Amino acid sequence: MSADFDVCIIGSGAGGGPVAFALAQAGRSVVVLEKGPWLREGDFSKDEIGDCRRNRFVTDRRVEPHAVEIPEDGAWRTYPTPETGWDFWNGNMVGGASNLMSGFFHRLKPDDFRLKSAFGPVEGAEVEDWPITYDELEPYYDLVERVVGVSGRVVPHPHADRRSSPDLPFPPLVEHPLSSWIDRLGAEMGLHPFPVPRAILSAPAHGRGSCSYSRYCGSYGCATGAKGSSRAALIQRAVATGRCEVRAQCMARRIHTDAQGRITHVEYHEEHGKVGAVSARVYVVACQSIETARLLLLSTGPKHPRGLANSSGQVGRNLLFSTAAWGRASLPYRKFKPDEVEALQNQAPFINRAFQDWYSFTDETGTRMKGGTLELLFAHPNPISQAITAAYSGDDGVLWGWPLKKKLEEHFKGARHLLFEVFADWMPHPDCHVTLDPDVKDRFGLPVARVRVGKHPRNKVVGTFLAERGIEILRKLGGEELVMSSRGAPATNLLAGACRFGTDPEKSALDRDCRAHDVENLFVTDGSFMPTGGSVPFTFTIYANAFRVAEKIRAQLGG
Repeated sequence: MSADFDVCIIGSGAGGGPVAFALAQAGRSVVVLEKGPWLREGDFSKDEIGDCRRNRFVTDRRVEPHAVEIPEDGAWRTYPTPETGWDFWNGNMVGGASNLMSGFFHRLKPDDFRLKSAFGPVEGAEVEDWPITYDELEPYYDLVERVVGVSGRVVPHPHADRRSSPDLPFPPLVEHPLSSWIDRLGAEMGLHPFPVPRAILSAPAHGRGSCSYSRYCGSYGCATGAKGSSRAALIQRAVATGRCEVRAQCMARRIHTDAQGRITHVEYHEEHGKVGAVSARVYVVACQSIETARLLLLSTGPKHPRGLANSSGQVGRNLLFSTAAWGRASLPYRKFKPDEVEALQNQAPFINRAFQDWYSFTDETGTRMKGGTLELLFAHPNPISQAITAAYSGDDGVLWGWPLKKKLEEHFKGARHLLFEVFADWMPHPDCHVTLDPDVKDRFGLPVARVRVGKHPRNKVVGTFLAERGIEILRKLGGEELVMSSRGAPATNLLAGACRFGTDPEKSALDRDCRAHDVENLFVTDGSFMPTGGSVPFTFTIYANAFRVAEKIRAQLGG
């Protein structure tokens, strides 16, 4: 029986875009099913109410909730997400959440690929090494930098990456004067701040514009195409070959298999509920971890009674986030000299400095621990969210009336506000997983994903250690009103795991090429494949691995 396409890709974000681009460039016919709409640069504006307060780019939880399991009184209680404040939707459009990223493109370190071997097992955590090494993935990091477009400069420091190219392909973005202050402070403290590689074009390339320096970057779509989203950098170029078709507003509901266990076709809902189907020789699932696990669990068949690729029972297990820790400070103008105030008032949006001096560290017991990355940035310029922060900064609770007015004036006119974010490993945990909820349904009547967010105490230990170092840096920069948070809770905008790859079919869902152990024509290329997440944002590594897997798919197709 002939197939409609060589490859069917479900999801167009960081896991789907590289496969579509690489295989269309190689002459293969590709179809991409995307649940959300196909937006272009002209559809993106800097609208805090629409984009951030009302979340117009993500699925409405009231229409399509998840179910979340929360520990209460020693037991797990389940609630639909609208009742909890949790939200696991990160970007519902062609290109997915990559449209809204800040574009911090740090590579994983060699030890991230061998966390168990390098640091030992962690009691209560299901840590496993990756089945590939940094050196195997490095050429694809280099490829992403060129194809997607990464700006910055490589400087020597003790934690620098081992690279096959001497520098980044695009020059650095314009930096705020505060960057040089951080460099000087780092030298005084014996630390090594370094320029952050950004997936944002500093010069026009690949048919895309360069950065407009609007200050509104993370959480917003890019109106110039400078941000290296899957849509702008890869999908649009794949479509331009004439060999890639994108079917937007088409949500896959089930992947069908035959009596031998091979996939025959994908069934999907079109925008208004009409059901369609498409067939291919090879299928790629890249829906982001929670929805990838959900789709595979929904796709039962004669050879797959527990769900597709789930003979090991690993689909949905070991969902990963990034440890959420952060800190902030105000840099009040009254503390600084006139020329320093003038420098602080510069409106250049990017600091582009990070620290990896504590990527590993030794705790007070002498135990070597995996640490993480500290990323410095200005507080997001959204005025509503900044006003809320100011309103809650009173010593006696929420400010009102005249005190609030004065506080807002001081906040917006009397200081700059500096943040750091912590990126650190989320320990794979047996109580952090995805299943199907038996009661809650989506608008098509399908069971929604039920997400249990159990957390390992190591997350908070490492997050607190790093946050304390970040607070010290902010203090030495002249920061006041210092605040830090380290709850060991997840950063839900960073999702990985739940369909890990490995060499043992009993302990993993995918092989080292991200092909399902028990389904020859199925690959998974979003962050689901990751056994551990490392201590940097995931998107760069998802891109690189998806390009790696695209070569494996091309070889399997032959020719």
